[in-house]
Amino acid sequence: MLYPQKTEEDFFFKLQVNVLETIMYFVFVFQSSISNSSSSQGLSQPSTQTTQYLRADTPNNATPITSYPTLRIEKNDLKSVTLMEAKAKVKDIAISRERITLKDVLQEGTFGRIFHGILIEEKDPSKEKQIFVKTVKDQASEIQITMMLTESSKLRGLHHRNLLPITHACIEEGEKPMVLLPYMNWGNLKLFLRQCKLVEANNPQAISQQDLVHMAIQIACGMSYLARREVIHKDLAARNCVIDDALQVKITDNALSRDLFPMDYHCLGDNENRPVRWMALESLVNNEFSGASDVWSFGVTLWELMTLGQTPYVDIDPFEMAAYLKDGYRIAQPINCPDELFAVMACCWALDPEERPKFQQLVQCLTEFHAALGAYV
Repeated sequence: MLYPQKTEEDFFFKLQVNVLETIMYFVFVFQSSISNSSSSQGLSQPSTQTTQYLRADTPNNATPITSYPTLRIEKNDLKSVTLMEAKAKVKDIAISRERITLKDVLQEGTFGRIFHGILIEEKDPSKEKQIFVKTVKDQASEIQITMMLTESSKLRGLHHRNLLPITHACIEEGEKPMVLLPYMNWGNLKLFLRQCKLVEANNPQAISQQDLVHMAIQIACGMSYLARREVIHKDLAARNCVIDDALQVKITDNALSRDLFPMDYHCLGDNENRPVRWMALESLVNNEFSGASDVWSFGVTLWELMTLGQTPYVDIDPFEMAAYLKDGYRIAQPINCPDELFAVMACCWALDPEERPKFQQLVQCLTEFHAALGAYV
């Protein structure tokens, strides 16, 4: 198999197992400093040791990991769910179509759409609130409708400031099924980041590195809550987050994401479109998901933040991703990304799931780093 040649400009690097262990130690030293010292100055200084280790020509001595004994592992079982069963899951939050007004189309795919909408209050029709409305087009198949309703239910019943579960659904006969979520006026995080990149040359102060780290902290907080509730997201990425004008970020489900971001999903011959470039190795190879595989995806999401929405592993054939990761390759440090922050990403991509940090540890580490950035503004 052919991989990109290793050059000074190469966007990829190879991590040795002991390098990951070194970085893990590096990050957890940061954690200790959070509880043992009120000073954050040390975090703001570049780490020459980390720079030394994260070289494109680092040799790889990685050995395959065959078992993960202490992790709660879940298979991504896409067994058939009927449309009737999918509707039954949201029946208790179903509302009348008359209460929903559709306004602008915010995103559109082959069969799905997201609208900016208005919801009339049930008890007081004079009051209304803004919403996101996920729905389908006329040509959507029963399977596509079923998947939208099923995936929309992923975060139902969960309450956290950095989560955005659905609040209502419309499943009336003769109407296109709809799911409703609270409105966030800057919309999809991935699209927002790419818009920031477009205006970056004309307005370099539009979004700061400190802002981006704050977004990462919010995502980590939401994921930490899911981990405590033993909920595995399985598709964490910037495309599955939303943001408002106060830079508040919330994690959403992945309903319609395959349709709205088709270039982020690939079928590897198993009749299932998967977010290959965001997936942990054990998820790719064994279809196994856990809190640790969500941590891997968080590392890629952090990389998305620091690159303002670039696509990870863009030059790698999706069919080669598993072999590429097994060989020790990872996406390289983004331009202008501090060593400390990249070390956090690299920890998330440890080959052994047991060696990856927990989300609460990531929250602590990123919070300390955020404070250090603020001290030097």
